[in-house]
Amino acid sequence: MSEVPTVTLRARTEADRDVLYSIASDLSTWEERDPSAPGPVPRQRYDAQANASATSYRDDVFFVIDVDGRPAGSATLFAFDTLARHAEAGISLADGFRGRGVGTEALRQLVDFGFTRRNLRRIHLQAIASNAGALRAYAKVGFVEEGRRRQHAWVRGGYEDVVLMGLLRDER
Repeated sequence: MSEVPTVTLRARTEADRDVLYSIASDLSTWEERDPSAPGPVPRQRYDAQANASATSYRDDVFFVIDVDGRPAGSATLFAFDTLARHAEAGISLADGFRGRGVGTEALRQLVDFGFTRRNLRRIHLQAIASNAGALRAYAKVGFVEEGRRRQHAWVRGGYEDVVLMGLLRDER
């Protein structure tokens, strides 16, 4: 296996917009990233949403995954519960950055940020059962399967289970 490139998490810049749009509009990986019904994403609509989220005061934390100085994807903490101290994690990578350990390292950094900087007690995520690469990466970081929503997602013509995973601060 080749060496993992240098992966960092950083704030989004205008220069990242094309790569992030290419991920958001990629129909071939839609179900791995988004629970909503797949469909084309017009650039104008994407830009309007990106502008709105950039000026939002919500608690969501959005990082660009940077690989050797190039934008490679996004890593997000969202759906914060400030009383119970937990949030959901999401990660997406552009084509060409998958299968190289980039997502695993980005998720490690996101988890560290969540536990250390946001004082979370628990981080959870979900993935469709056929996304074996993502499930392996999540397990490498320490996430454990907590349950399944059986036949919960419609994916490319068939129903699939959604795997629920979680990680507690004292388990890492």
